[in-house]
Amino acid sequence: MAEGVQSDLVQAVQVIHEATVRHAANGVRFSSFGENNLGDSELERMVQAVPIAIAGALARKTYYFVPLALSDRRGGEATLVAPSYTSELGDQAICHRNVTHDGTEGVFISTRLLGDRFALAFEFFINVGHAFVDVIGVPEAFDQLVWGQALADVRGETSQDAWESRNLSLAAKSEKIDGKPTIDEKARNNFLESAFSDAVAIYQLSLSVDFDYSELREREYPLLAPQALADRLRLVARLFPPNPTYEFAIRYRRRA
Repeated sequence: MAEGVQSDLVQAVQVIHEATVRHAANGVRFSSFGENNLGDSELERMVQAVPIAIAGALARKTYYFVPLALSDRRGGEATLVAPSYTSELGDQAICHRNVTHDGTEGVFISTRLLGDRFALAFEFFINVGHAFVDVIGVPEAFDQLVWGQALADVRGETSQDAWESRNLSLAAKSEKIDGKPTIDEKARNNFLESAFSDAVAIYQLSLSVDFDYSELREREYPLLAPQALADRLRLVARLFPPNPTYEFAIRYRRRA
């Protein structure tokens, strides 16, 4: 990185010290810094989509919405923040960086690297989903539903991690011990955690923006069958109801 470009960047810890932190009505802490192309009402509407029952597990987190977050290219481990977007810095930025400082667990999200509202919201909700699972684990009802789908060989999954860990957990299913199928329990737990954090993220995304399920498609793995995902999302919605003014709905569209 050129020295002149490097000098235009700000240490993430400086942003933590100086940026004004706001509290959404659901309790989520967040802040906006630099030229990130987000209106205050738009940003707050997205953050407020996190259901209160989920937001309570995020008390130690603060989400910083910045134009670009980068690692220090001079060899340090510090996170740097670009106050504005340039194509050169955009090539070096990453979607998010985690920074812990003085008791604050900051998540710096690169708003200008994520091209539209859908991508930005999904990045935020994925981070929320993982943080939530780290605190509460996987509810038993979700465990039973999703593991039953896996044993029934329901097509596809919701992320690369879920797809790989699901396949690994069932790789030795044809082998039996004392008449019972052999299951890789570590992989099974990883699968359930990934599937749950994915479902929490997709559920929140549905509260924040209208989107077509096909927009989540990836090349590396087949997308989970729509009915199976709908069952997961309905369960998540029952466990963590939407906040007032937000609506959860699944709409099916027939092909012409």
